[in-house]
Amino acid sequence: MRLLVVEDEKDLCDTIAKVLYDSGYEVDTCYDGEEALDYILTEEYDLIVLDLNLPGMDGMEILKELRQRNEETKVLILSARGQIADKVEGLDAGANDYMEKPFHLQELEARIRSLTRRKFVQKDVCLQCGDIRFNTRERAAYAKGELVSLTRKENGILEYLLLNQGRPVSQEELIEHVWDSSVDSFSGSIRVHMSSLRKKLKAGLGYDPIVNKIGEGYKIGGDSKV
Repeated sequence: MRLLVVEDEKDLCDTIAKVLYDSGYEVDTCYDGEEALDYILTEEYDLIVLDLNLPGMDGMEILKELRQRNEETKVLILSARGQIADKVEGLDAGANDYMEKPFHLQELEARIRSLTRRKFVQKDVCLQCGDIRFNTRERAAYAKGELVSLTRKENGILEYLLLNQGRPVSQEELIEHVWDSSVDSFSGSIRVHMSSLRKKLKAGLGYDPIVNKIGEGYKIGGDSKV
């Protein structure tokens, strides 16, 4: 799952990004309002953590510009503006949540988990498809009840496929939601991680649960064996 953290205090921005990265998210960072808008309009994010007091362009302007084009991406405002009027303005402008500074990182993580779960209409922390189960909180995968040791990227791929089970997911879509902005779509990185994931799942299940539909993408569930 891919997030963007927009915060002009570089140390705070980098701290938030590291905590979220360690929790299993792919995270881009930005310290400037105008640059942030460029990111938002050219990349696809599942959630944006947005400060309001930014150089170049105010966070509220960014939010309003985003909502004119995109109603789906979740936005969590993170701001020192703590007046009720500021919170009402942010929520009315299209923010999904509002946190006042100073804040606890654990609470920020919890709110992000809640928002991203809501995006996928996911009520349980465990995703399941046949004999495969993935615990989104523990970041742990199981095949027929046995733990499967996966890398961060393999976990991310499996989670996204399970969230979209029954339909093909293209490499481009995986880049948008599982990788960060530094990935080269022609590097072969996705194919390498996908191949490793399929081998590990096959070892635990006795069959390969992921179907590669030529010209469409990778699919789990539906008319596959799972």
